[in-house]
Amino acid sequence: MRYIRYAVLAALAIVLVSVCLANSAFVELKLMPEALGELFGFNHSIALPLFAVVLGGVGAGLVIGFLWEWLREHKHRSEAAQKAREARRLNREVARLKKQKNEGRDEVLALLDDAG
Repeated sequence: MRYIRYAVLAALAIVLVSVCLANSAFVELKLMPEALGELFGFNHSIALPLFAVVLGGVGAGLVIGFLWEWLREHKHRSEAAQKAREARRLNREVARLKKQKNEGRDEVLALLDDAG
């Protein structure tokens, strides 16, 4: 299974490197459209290789998606934590009640009750 994972990662790396080599031309990214930049008096721009723009967009999309899902699932995680706390509390209470029930009884009988 490990070798299949390495083969898939190697194929992905080869594809990414070939895409990067094929799209190495520089493109200019501007903060705003020309007319809006002239209106405000500034328009920051930067020249980057096309593959950096594409891979950066994919990476930003992944990060935003993961963050969005993490925030969206917060209520489910908090509910699960609350249920786990309640289960621990109830387990402690059951253990306490079993101990209380078995006080003064024969140890063998108490062990048999605990097993059942």
